[in-house]
Amino acid sequence: MQQAAVKKIGIGIGADTEKVIDSVCRVSVPCDIVCYSRPGIATVPAGHPRIRMAESETPESALVSDLMTGAIDAAVRGTLPANATLQALRAAAGVNHLERIALLETAGGKKFLLAPVGIDEGWTVADKLALIRKGRLIARRFGLPEKVGVLSGGRFGDIGRHARVDRSMAEAELVARLGDAVHYEILIEDAIESCGLIIAPDGISGNLVFRTLAFLGAGHGHGAPVVNIDRIFVDTSRASPDFTNALLLAASLLE
Repeated sequence: MQQAAVKKIGIGIGADTEKVIDSVCRVSVPCDIVCYSRPGIATVPAGHPRIRMAESETPESALVSDLMTGAIDAAVRGTLPANATLQALRAAAGVNHLERIALLETAGGKKFLLAPVGIDEGWTVADKLALIRKGRLIARRFGLPEKVGVLSGGRFGDIGRHARVDRSMAEAELVARLGDAVHYEILIEDAIESCGLIIAPDGISGNLVFRTLAFLGAGHGHGAPVVNIDRIFVDTSRASPDFTNALLLAASLLE
């Protein structure tokens, strides 16, 4: 019987070279790892035969191209610049925007999925319902509760205080009903107790939740898979302390 080919995960190196190299050397995944960088900025220490460099003057384009052609099976942005990398991914995948679902962890060790997390994502009821469908599949894969909590801009007692809050709550009620989810009003602290996926009112508030937890609240962002393309791409923040969890996330999605 022919042995199955070893899967390959690509990761980008822009800034913080040592942080990425340290992550790929420490992580334990059943995959080869290809590091994409500009020429001469990084080397792999001896003793890591399953890690190799792929140098290019435009590593973000090389990473995306290899992902789309199948030269690698999954990709992690690492520390490549967000704008250039995600623009290349949008163009190659033929989509006008990317939908991401972030795997987060509180300071107390509670893991959950959050979407939308991009400021141009999740602005319509249809967008949120699509994120719920795709998020439930990811939650199941990672052993998280499939219960979904939908957030809005206030509590029921706040109705009438501002038209924007009223619209937010009405939309959350609709999304919860159509998506077989629970509307938790603005009470994210209650939603996280039993929900594996939390849907923010919009991409701005979702991005703020992510940044507050990861950069101010001693929590962790483990990466955000893009869910509206037919390839595995895990987006990351260059401010992440390391990328081992993002690589583990990519490897898990390959299973």
